[in-house]
Parts: sequence; C-alpha cells; structure tokens
Amino acid sequence: MKKTIPSTINIPQFQHDLIQWFRDEHRDLPWREDQDPYKVWVSEIMLQQTRVETVIPYFNHFMKLFPSMKDLAYADEQDVLKAWEGLGYYSRVRNLQTAVREVVEQYDAKVPEDAKQLAKLKGIGLIQRERF
Repeated sequence: MKKTIPSTINIPQFQHDLIQWFRDEHRDLPWREDQDPYKVWVSEIMLQQTRVETVIPYFNHFMKLFPSMKDLAYADEQDVLKAWEGLGYYSRVRNLQTAVREVVEQYDAKVPEDAKQLAKLKGIGLIQRERF
C-alpha cells in the first residue's frame, strides 16, 4: 500500500525546518566528527538496541583499538569480542568484522556507495522503504 502525504504539508518547508532543527539541537557525537563511513558504520551497529550514552565510551575505545577498516578486518576475533564486551548481541560485531573484511578485500577498504552492493554485506541487508 502506497503512503500519501496530506496536501496540507509543505514538503520543502518541512525539510528546511528539520535541517534547521538538527543544526540547532544536534549532539556532538564522536562518529559525526569527520563523516568517516567506517566510523558511522561502527556506530550504527553499536547503536542497535543500545542507548547513545552507553555507546560513546565503547565507540571511543573501539576506535582506539581498531582505527581503520584494515585494523578491524584482520584483528583477532577474540580481541574484537573483548572490545565489544558489554554491548551484547555479539553476532553484530562478528557480522561487522566479516563485512569489513569483505570491504577491505573487495572494495579497497572503501565502503560501497551503491545500495545494492552495501546490502550484500553481512549484517546490513536491504531495508525496503516506500518513497513519498
């Protein structure tokens, strides 16, 4: 079923207001500092079913241990699991390491921009969204 937007919504104004709200109210978070796709990816996996306040120290520690995709890709799994300890859902970090290794080996350590390529990575998948 296709969703429709009520005709009373001014979409350009809503977009403008939303962006302005973010500029005014956003939190400074470590994964937003440089827009590094690897950092954003790690944060997204960590943030699944976990509060932002909980993730921040884990993220900072994880980035110190595995500052690049290559560092994570070829790290000992036990070291990765130890760094993840306390976040739970260990399959998330196992899938992350597997997918990062694939990106390093098949995409020269550059996160694919193509949604279909990205969706093929372990632990990511493709979420179907209806566009307005």
